[in-house]
Amino acid sequence: MAKKHGIETGRIDCASGGTAYFARPETSGDYPCMVLFHERYGLVQHTLDLADRFAADGFVAVAPDLFFRHPDVAAVNRGEARCDVTDPQVADDAEAAIAALSGIEGADTSRLFAMGVCQSGRWPLVLAARRNLSACLVFYGAASSREWEVNEEYPEALEELMGRIDCPVLGIFGEADHIIPIDGVLKFRDILEANRKSYQIHIYPDMPHGWLNDTMPGRYRRDAAEMAWSEMMAFCGDVMGGNFPADRVLWEFTVDSGTGYDFTKNVRME
Repeated sequence: MAKKHGIETGRIDCASGGTAYFARPETSGDYPCMVLFHERYGLVQHTLDLADRFAADGFVAVAPDLFFRHPDVAAVNRGEARCDVTDPQVADDAEAAIAALSGIEGADTSRLFAMGVCQSGRWPLVLAARRNLSACLVFYGAASSREWEVNEEYPEALEELMGRIDCPVLGIFGEADHIIPIDGVLKFRDILEANRKSYQIHIYPDMPHGWLNDTMPGRYRRDAAEMAWSEMMAFCGDVMGGNFPADRVLWEFTVDSGTGYDFTKNVRME
Protein backbone atom coordinates (compact mmCIF):
# COMPACT_ATOMS: atom_id res chain seq x y z
CA MET A 1 0.00 0.00 0.00
CA ALA A 2 1.24 3.48 -0.87
CA LYS A 3 0.41 6.79 0.78
CA LYS A 4 0.26 10.13 -1.01
CA HIS A 5 -1.46 13.45 -0.46
CA GLY A 6 -3.85 12.16 2.21
CA ILE A 7 -4.89 8.97 0.44
CA GLU A 8 -3.80 5.34 0.42
CA THR A 9 -3.60 3.31 -2.78
CA GLY A 10 -2.83 -0.25 -3.73
CA ARG A 11 -3.85 -3.34 -5.68
CA ILE A 12 -6.18 -6.12 -4.61
CA ASP A 13 -6.78 -9.57 -6.04
CA CYS A 14 -10.31 -10.41 -7.17
CA ALA A 15 -12.02 -13.80 -7.30
CA SER A 16 -12.39 -13.25 -11.06
CA GLY A 17 -8.67 -13.89 -11.44
CA GLY A 18 -7.96 -10.25 -12.18
CA THR A 19 -6.79 -7.40 -10.02
CA ALA A 20 -8.19 -4.00 -9.14
CA TYR A 21 -6.63 -0.70 -8.17
CA PHE A 22 -8.05 0.98 -5.10
CA ALA A 23 -7.71 4.37 -3.47
CA ARG A 24 -9.11 5.44 -0.12
CA PRO A 25 -8.87 8.42 2.22
CA GLU A 26 -6.02 7.98 4.68
CA THR A 27 -8.17 9.13 7.60
CA SER A 28 -10.21 6.45 9.36
CA GLY A 29 -13.95 6.53 8.76
CA ASP A 30 -16.80 5.02 6.78
CA TYR A 31 -16.78 6.15 3.16
CA PRO A 32 -19.07 5.61 0.18
CA CYS A 33 -17.64 3.40 -2.56
CA MET A 34 -17.10 4.11 -6.23
CA VAL A 35 -16.74 1.34 -8.81
CA LEU A 36 -14.74 2.97 -11.58
CA PHE A 37 -14.96 1.31 -14.99
CA HIS A 38 -11.96 2.13 -17.17
CA GLU A 39 -12.33 3.26 -20.77
CA ARG A 40 -11.22 1.39 -23.89
CA TYR A 41 -7.50 1.67 -23.05
CA GLY A 42 -7.84 -0.51 -19.98
CA LEU A 43 -6.50 0.21 -16.53
CA VAL A 44 -4.14 3.02 -17.56
CA GLN A 45 -2.88 6.04 -15.65
CA HIS A 46 -5.93 8.20 -16.37
CA THR A 47 -8.19 5.72 -14.56
CA LEU A 48 -5.78 5.48 -11.64
CA ASP A 49 -5.74 9.27 -11.43
CA LEU A 50 -9.55 9.37 -11.36
CA ALA A 51 -9.59 6.78 -8.56
CA ASP A 52 -7.13 8.89 -6.59
CA ARG A 53 -9.30 11.94 -7.09
CA PHE A 54 -12.38 10.10 -5.87
CA ALA A 55 -10.44 9.13 -2.75
CA ALA A 56 -9.38 12.73 -2.21
CA ASP A 57 -13.07 13.65 -2.43
CA GLY A 58 -14.10 11.13 0.23
CA PHE A 59 -14.76 7.85 -1.60
CA VAL A 60 -13.19 4.43 -1.48
CA ALA A 61 -12.66 3.89 -5.19
CA VAL A 62 -12.03 0.55 -6.85
CA ALA A 63 -11.09 0.20 -10.51
CA PRO A 64 -11.10 -3.43 -11.70
CA ASP A 65 -8.98 -4.47 -14.67
CA LEU A 66 -11.66 -5.76 -17.02
CA PHE A 67 -9.29 -6.56 -19.88
CA PHE A 68 -6.85 -8.83 -18.05
CA ARG A 69 -7.88 -11.79 -20.20
CA HIS A 70 -6.78 -10.09 -23.43
CA PRO A 71 -3.65 -11.71 -24.95
CA ASP A 72 -1.92 -8.34 -25.47
CA VAL A 73 -2.96 -5.92 -22.75
CA ALA A 74 -0.07 -3.59 -23.60
CA ALA A 75 -1.44 -3.11 -27.12
CA VAL A 76 -4.86 -2.31 -25.67
CA ASN A 77 -3.25 0.22 -23.33
CA ARG A 78 -1.59 1.91 -26.30
CA GLY A 79 -4.85 2.01 -28.24
CA GLU A 80 -3.48 -0.36 -30.90
CA ALA A 81 -5.94 -3.15 -30.06
CA ARG A 82 -9.50 -3.29 -28.81
CA CYS A 83 -10.89 -5.55 -26.14
CA ASP A 84 -14.59 -6.33 -26.42
CA VAL A 85 -16.07 -7.93 -23.33
CA THR A 86 -19.65 -9.04 -22.77
CA ASP A 87 -22.03 -7.29 -20.40
CA PRO A 88 -22.43 -10.42 -18.21
CA GLN A 89 -18.63 -10.80 -17.93
CA VAL A 90 -18.28 -7.15 -16.90
CA ALA A 91 -20.98 -7.55 -14.27
CA ASP A 92 -19.30 -10.68 -12.89
CA ASP A 93 -15.91 -8.97 -12.72
CA ALA A 94 -17.42 -5.89 -11.10
CA GLU A 95 -19.10 -8.06 -8.47
CA ALA A 96 -15.73 -9.68 -7.74
CA ALA A 97 -14.16 -6.24 -7.25
CA ILE A 98 -17.00 -5.17 -4.97
CA ALA A 99 -16.53 -8.32 -2.91
CA ALA A 100 -12.83 -7.50 -2.62
CA LEU A 101 -13.77 -4.11 -1.11
CA SER A 102 -14.58 -5.96 2.12
CA GLY A 103 -10.85 -6.10 2.79
CA ILE A 104 -10.39 -2.33 2.48
CA GLU A 105 -10.77 -0.29 5.64
CA GLY A 106 -13.58 2.24 5.59
CA ALA A 107 -15.40 0.85 2.52
CA ASP A 108 -19.16 1.25 3.07
CA THR A 109 -20.67 -0.80 0.25
CA SER A 110 -24.18 0.15 1.32
CA ARG A 111 -23.39 3.43 -0.47
CA LEU A 112 -22.21 2.13 -3.81
CA PHE A 113 -21.81 4.26 -6.93
CA ALA A 114 -20.53 3.27 -10.37
CA MET A 115 -18.95 5.43 -13.08
CA GLY A 116 -18.35 4.49 -16.71
CA VAL A 117 -16.55 6.41 -19.46
CA CYS A 118 -16.72 5.97 -23.25
CA GLN A 119 -16.77 2.20 -23.95
CA SER A 120 -17.58 1.56 -20.30
CA GLY A 121 -20.37 4.15 -20.13
CA ARG A 122 -23.04 1.43 -20.30
CA TRP A 123 -21.48 -0.74 -17.61
CA PRO A 124 -22.84 1.12 -14.55
CA LEU A 125 -26.28 0.50 -16.06
CA VAL A 126 -25.45 -3.16 -16.64
CA LEU A 127 -24.36 -3.50 -13.01
CA ALA A 128 -27.37 -1.58 -11.69
CA ALA A 129 -29.71 -3.93 -13.57
CA ARG A 130 -28.24 -6.76 -11.50
CA ARG A 131 -27.76 -5.22 -8.04
CA ASN A 132 -28.73 -2.14 -6.08
CA LEU A 133 -26.56 0.93 -6.61
CA SER A 134 -26.81 4.40 -5.15
CA ALA A 135 -26.37 5.98 -8.60
CA CYS A 136 -25.00 5.43 -12.11
CA LEU A 137 -22.56 8.00 -13.51
CA VAL A 138 -22.25 7.92 -17.32
CA PHE A 139 -19.64 10.02 -19.13
CA TYR A 140 -20.07 10.18 -22.92
CA GLY A 141 -21.11 6.56 -23.25
CA ALA A 142 -24.21 4.33 -23.51
CA ALA A 143 -25.78 6.47 -26.24
CA SER A 144 -23.96 5.70 -29.51
CA SER A 145 -25.69 3.75 -32.26
CA ARG A 146 -23.90 0.49 -31.37
CA GLU A 147 -25.23 0.61 -27.81
CA TRP A 148 -28.73 -0.25 -28.96
CA GLU A 149 -27.68 -3.44 -30.72
CA VAL A 150 -28.25 -6.95 -29.35
CA ASN A 151 -25.39 -9.31 -30.09
CA GLU A 152 -22.88 -11.60 -28.41
CA GLU A 153 -21.27 -8.69 -26.63
CA TYR A 154 -24.60 -7.16 -25.64
CA PRO A 155 -26.92 -10.16 -25.16
CA GLU A 156 -29.70 -8.06 -23.66
CA ALA A 157 -31.03 -4.80 -25.05
CA LEU A 158 -29.78 -1.73 -23.20
CA GLU A 159 -33.37 -0.47 -23.05
CA GLU A 160 -34.34 -3.56 -21.04
CA LEU A 161 -31.39 -3.17 -18.69
CA MET A 162 -32.22 0.49 -18.11
CA GLY A 163 -35.77 -0.50 -17.28
CA ARG A 164 -34.53 -2.59 -14.34
CA ILE A 165 -32.25 -0.07 -12.65
CA ASP A 166 -33.43 1.35 -9.36
CA CYS A 167 -31.25 4.40 -8.87
CA PRO A 168 -30.79 7.90 -10.33
CA VAL A 169 -28.56 8.37 -13.37
CA LEU A 170 -26.14 11.19 -14.16
CA GLY A 171 -25.31 11.56 -17.85
CA ILE A 172 -22.51 13.88 -19.01
CA PHE A 173 -22.10 14.38 -22.76
CA GLY A 174 -20.47 16.75 -25.26
CA GLU A 175 -22.01 18.58 -28.19
CA ALA A 176 -18.98 17.96 -30.43
CA ASP A 177 -18.71 14.23 -29.68
CA HIS A 178 -17.99 12.35 -32.93
CA ILE A 179 -19.35 9.06 -31.55
CA ILE A 180 -22.49 10.10 -29.70
CA PRO A 181 -24.98 12.36 -31.49
CA ILE A 182 -27.42 14.50 -29.56
CA ASP A 183 -30.18 12.27 -30.97
CA GLY A 184 -28.52 9.37 -29.12
CA VAL A 185 -28.58 11.33 -25.86
CA LEU A 186 -32.25 12.14 -26.45
CA LYS A 187 -32.98 8.43 -26.91
CA PHE A 188 -31.04 7.68 -23.70
CA ARG A 189 -33.12 10.31 -21.90
CA ASP A 190 -36.41 9.11 -23.37
CA ILE A 191 -35.80 5.53 -22.22
CA LEU A 192 -35.18 6.74 -18.68
CA GLU A 193 -38.36 8.80 -18.78
CA ALA A 194 -40.42 5.96 -20.25
CA ASN A 195 -39.33 3.81 -17.32
CA ARG A 196 -39.84 6.58 -14.73
CA LYS A 197 -36.19 6.71 -13.71
CA SER A 198 -34.70 9.83 -12.13
CA TYR A 199 -31.89 11.45 -14.07
CA GLN A 200 -29.70 14.50 -14.48
CA ILE A 201 -28.32 14.88 -18.01
CA HIS A 202 -26.05 17.64 -19.24
CA ILE A 203 -24.75 18.17 -22.78
CA TYR A 204 -21.81 20.55 -22.62
CA PRO A 205 -21.26 22.93 -25.55
CA ASP A 206 -18.40 22.31 -28.01
CA MET A 207 -17.00 19.36 -26.04
CA PRO A 208 -15.43 16.50 -28.06
CA HIS A 209 -15.36 12.84 -27.12
CA GLY A 210 -12.96 12.16 -24.25
CA TRP A 211 -12.81 15.69 -22.86
CA LEU A 212 -12.35 14.49 -19.26
CA ASN A 213 -9.08 12.74 -20.07
CA ASP A 214 -6.13 14.98 -19.19
CA THR A 215 -3.64 12.49 -20.65
CA MET A 216 -4.94 13.24 -24.17
CA PRO A 217 -4.15 16.92 -24.86
CA GLY A 218 -6.19 17.07 -28.06
CA ARG A 219 -9.36 16.05 -26.24
CA TYR A 220 -8.95 17.41 -22.75
CA ARG A 221 -10.89 20.56 -21.88
CA ARG A 222 -9.81 21.61 -18.42
CA ASP A 223 -12.53 24.13 -17.55
CA ALA A 224 -15.39 21.90 -18.67
CA ALA A 225 -13.77 18.85 -17.05
CA GLU A 226 -13.55 20.65 -13.72
CA MET A 227 -17.14 21.83 -14.06
CA ALA A 228 -18.33 18.30 -14.84
CA TRP A 229 -16.42 16.87 -11.88
CA SER A 230 -18.05 19.43 -9.59
CA GLU A 231 -21.44 18.58 -11.08
CA MET A 232 -20.82 14.89 -10.44
CA MET A 233 -19.75 15.47 -6.82
CA ALA A 234 -22.83 17.62 -6.22
CA PHE A 235 -25.01 14.92 -7.76
CA CYS A 236 -23.49 12.24 -5.53
CA GLY A 237 -23.98 14.50 -2.53
CA ASP A 238 -27.64 14.97 -3.45
CA VAL A 239 -28.08 11.21 -3.75
CA MET A 240 -26.52 10.56 -0.35
CA GLY A 241 -28.41 13.50 1.14
CA GLY A 242 -31.78 12.00 0.20
CA ASN A 243 -32.56 14.51 -2.54
CA PHE A 244 -33.60 11.71 -4.90
CA PRO A 245 -36.35 10.06 -2.81
CA ALA A 246 -37.45 6.62 -3.96
CA ASP A 247 -41.11 7.69 -4.20
CA ARG A 248 -40.42 10.60 -6.58
CA VAL A 249 -39.13 10.88 -10.15
CA LEU A 250 -36.82 13.82 -10.84
CA TRP A 251 -35.77 14.81 -14.36
CA GLU A 252 -33.22 17.49 -15.23
CA PHE A 253 -32.04 17.93 -18.80
CA THR A 254 -29.59 20.69 -19.68
CA VAL A 255 -28.29 21.20 -23.20
CA ASP A 256 -26.28 24.00 -24.77
CA SER A 257 -26.07 23.46 -28.53
CA GLY A 258 -25.84 25.65 -31.61
CA THR A 259 -28.85 26.08 -33.86
CA GLY A 260 -26.73 24.76 -36.74
CA TYR A 261 -25.69 21.55 -34.96
CA ASP A 262 -24.59 18.89 -37.46
CA PHE A 263 -23.31 15.62 -36.02
CA THR A 264 -21.60 14.70 -39.30
CA LYS A 265 -19.21 17.61 -38.82
CA ASN A 266 -17.94 16.34 -35.47
CA VAL A 267 -14.41 14.95 -35.73
CA ARG A 268 -12.21 12.70 -33.63
CA MET A 269 -9.67 14.50 -31.44
CA GLU A 270 -6.39 12.86 -30.42
